[in-house]
Amino acid sequence: MRKFLLLSAIAVLPLAACNPATESNVEANVTTNSETAVAPGLDAILDSQKEAVKARYTYRHPQQTIEYFGIKPGMTVAEVLPGGGWYSSILLPYLGDGGQLIGIDYDVDMWAKFGGFATPQFLEQRKSWAETWTADAEKWRSGSNAAIKAFALGDNPKDLKDTADVVLLIRAIHHLHRFDQAHLGDALNDIKLILKPDGIVGIVQHRANEDQADAWAAGDNGYMKQSRVIEIMEEAGFELAAEPSEINANPKDNATSDNKDSVWRLPPSLRVPKDDPELKAKMEAIGETDRMTLKFKLKK
Repeated sequence: MRKFLLLSAIAVLPLAACNPATESNVEANVTTNSETAVAPGLDAILDSQKEAVKARYTYRHPQQTIEYFGIKPGMTVAEVLPGGGWYSSILLPYLGDGGQLIGIDYDVDMWAKFGGFATPQFLEQRKSWAETWTADAEKWRSGSNAAIKAFALGDNPKDLKDTADVVLLIRAIHHLHRFDQAHLGDALNDIKLILKPDGIVGIVQHRANEDQADAWAAGDNGYMKQSRVIEIMEEAGFELAAEPSEINANPKDNATSDNKDSVWRLPPSLRVPKDDPELKAKMEAIGETDRMTLKFKLKK
């Protein structure tokens, strides 16, 4: 049994003693337009996705994840680093009429620290990311009239203050942690700004075993320790809103700091030598990374 399970239990027990909020009553306090929203069922939306998207349900468990975070039609949901829209293309039609989807990108200064692909041309294009992403998102509607907005972290979007029922960080917090901590602080401040007082922050993150080296699990390799993510959120003014979930766990992923394993050695990236088919097959057999799934709310 991994050490992170013990740490998670320790982190949750004091919360249960001093703050009896549960998954059900937290969700009951979130105000939405779900009673009047018009949206197809989640099952139908998941069935309608492209085969390449559905092929990853085995590891990403979108239905269970969406249900765990309490996302309902009619809500306003924000997603940090939505990329090409893997989750957003599911959420937009699900939120339905009266709902709203907000895409959130890293700020340009942070993108510049990635090096490599972050060329001057890439960085220039990132400045208009919000407009490009909202235009792309129009393709995911499937008849939904949900509003679509976007902004970059650090923009201090006061027009969105107290609007988000749920803010998602799906495999996004490790980059915020690995660079200048100011980026992480700015990101969490923006999240607190747009989050409703009873809103939820949902985190799915590549997970390192608690007994691995801290430096290796600081984000550069994609992995973070569950205890560290909880610590970051608590320091920022959040607390666990439910017991951590294992819905996105993968016990086959035993990444180690000794091997300097990175998340990108596994699918879908599969960054392994082209002349080593045996290693590729081994990584494919493991599947996608082991992931923590955490649900937070603002401390009262």
